[in-house]
Amino acid sequence: MDSNSIVQTRTFTFAEPPDELQLECDAKLGPITVAYETYGKLNDKKDNAILICHALSGDAHVAGRHSPDDKKPGWWDNMVGDGKGFDTSKYYVICSNILGSCYGTTGPTSIDPKTNKSYGVLFPIITVADMVNVQAKLLDNLGIEKLLCVAGGSLGGMQVMEWAISYPDRVCSSMVIASTARQSPQAIAFDAVGRNAITSDTEWNSGDYHLKNKQPAKGLSIARMIGHITYLSDESMHEKFGRRLQEKVEYGYDFTHDFQIESYLAYKGSQFVQRFDANSYLYITKALDYFDLVQKHGSLKNAFANVKAKFLIISFSSDWLYPPYQSKEIVRALLDNGKQITYCEIQSSYGHDAFLLEVDEMTKIITNYLKKV
Repeated sequence: MDSNSIVQTRTFTFAEPPDELQLECDAKLGPITVAYETYGKLNDKKDNAILICHALSGDAHVAGRHSPDDKKPGWWDNMVGDGKGFDTSKYYVICSNILGSCYGTTGPTSIDPKTNKSYGVLFPIITVADMVNVQAKLLDNLGIEKLLCVAGGSLGGMQVMEWAISYPDRVCSSMVIASTARQSPQAIAFDAVGRNAITSDTEWNSGDYHLKNKQPAKGLSIARMIGHITYLSDESMHEKFGRRLQEKVEYGYDFTHDFQIESYLAYKGSQFVQRFDANSYLYITKALDYFDLVQKHGSLKNAFANVKAKFLIISFSSDWLYPPYQSKEIVRALLDNGKQITYCEIQSSYGHDAFLLEVDEMTKIITNYLKKV
């Protein structure tokens, strides 16, 4: 397949009452619908399947287009397709929308069967482990017992680690890209400010904004602006914007957008409001903040003690959301357990977003790694 290939989002529903899914928060949830897309073909042995896990605001549409009129292909189209890093002429690639999101998988915007209204904040708190358990049910339905590889960046990388730990017999190899074994205090702080921006917006209406058919646009926009800063780097912002003014030759001496970086962030915030749900943002960032393999298993070494997968860990030099030292902590824990590990730190000025942008370097690394697997 190539960038112009037409792909279709499909759904799978399970956990119909009384067989709801048990969540880590002790609540039960069901029914659950999962939106997913597949690329390439599953071979007769069913041993060429790769699961790609997306980040916070991603979706199942990782490559190709939904129609000839689509302006943009999937979010990782430069990495998934014939002859690309995840070569769909060789591998059967699956990507599903995570639990709690707003792109087809059950989340706060979904209809609660008990009330026939959107869940809103009555939706139960979810974790990365819950997301992975839902993906496992999807793979059961697809008849895939074992994955050649699970790969993902950022929150996707957290899912990858959870897969290797929770389902050791189902994963041959794991690619953890620009991620961490536990959310740092700094990352939690940025998430907390973003959530406060949303809940402080009067349009949030205690999470029931759907009753007014109106999104808390200001709060969600600010949350995205805050989050987006953490995806960049000091160097990338200097290169792309510097202190250049936006359509001005001198300061306005007011509170309008003087600088290009201000206009850029405002644009990113307004665009995000058009495509994402505020409550989903609250739930997913909370799942990020709860992710802590050390707390859950006693130590990082304990966390990886029983994994059977080989690991590829990739970090980026300018990533200050999940800096390279956090990837190296994962590497050390795996080495302490005698696991097979390959580590690459890519020199990049793009910051955290480098996992979406450093295509050439990542293609070489991933292609060679998959050949060995």
